[in-house]
Amino acid sequence: MSIHSHKDLIVWQKGIDLSKKIYILTEKFPREEIYGITSQMRRAAISIPSNIAEGRSRGTRKDFVQFLRIAIGSASELETQIEIAKNLPQTKNLSYQEVDILLDEVSRMTMGMIKKLSIKS
Repeated sequence: MSIHSHKDLIVWQKGIDLSKKIYILTEKFPREEIYGITSQMRRAAISIPSNIAEGRSRGTRKDFVQFLRIAIGSASELETQIEIAKNLPQTKNLSYQEVDILLDEVSRMTMGMIKKLSIKS
């Protein structure tokens, strides 16, 4: 299968799925967190597939790798925010397993792409 756009990338598709799952999870957060951790987690999650898409559309391998690195940064940011949420009294009893697994998968795939594209540079 050839890649014609960022929409053909499985990592982008999984990033979209992760974003949706983060939105669903954070809907269960307390209302007073809407401008706090809820907003931060949603922005970090959205940033992952957004940077994959932007990098893919830039046209050069070097630019793509740079945007994949930004996506990894956003994934690390989201991972940290999830860990904080797991330790907050109001959100510690929620189920994080699904987003943890998907975030790990997206992170690994993105790192694999970075390694593969960097070797060919």
